Amino acid sequence: LRRSPGQVCFPGGKSEASDKDEIDTALREAKEEVGLQPENVEVICRLVPGIDKVNHLVTPVVGFIEDTFQATPNPDEVSEVFVVPLEYFIKPLNYEAMSYKNSAGHSTRMHCFIYDDQEHKKSFKIWGLTAHFAVLLALVVFGEKPTFEVDYDLDNLISSAEDDFINLYASIYERKKSNL
Repeated sequence: LRRSPGQVCFPGGKSEASDKDEIDTALREAKEEVGLQPENVEVICRLVPGIDKVNHLVTPVVGFIEDTFQATPNPDEVSEVFVVPLEYFIKPLNYEAMSYKNSAGHSTRMHCFIYDDQEHKKSFKIWGLTAHFAVLLALVVFGEKPTFEVDYDLDNLISSAEDDFINLYASIYERKKSNL
């Protein structure tokens, strides 16, 4: 694909003027990218936002869909679709942490998972913001300590995630301000 070739990500993208909010954006993008009809999604919540490598604010929207959903990938945007059990993001078979310097210059831990998909007979590398959001969601859903280290206070998960986001946002803002 011309944009982000070889990268694994959730459906999503840039908001458009017709989108009311992040939920509208997420539902529209999921329909455009994988054929998921908005009326077939029970939106549950938004997670703590993140900031991508080019400093765009990314707000994950979480919802339930039927397990019978069959994706129809838009070949202009998606090369293939696969499913990973959410529990994999707290009990992975193949995991490594990579040191990463974020756009604000702070070192942080980047999760990297290799998932062997038996259906496609292929391995997928899941890392970066996609892995970050998958780990956070798995921690919220399962409420248990993962088999690897995370940068969150697991006793105060959401507050800890919010604090991390606010600190990252503030450091990016300060860096931008100092470059003016």
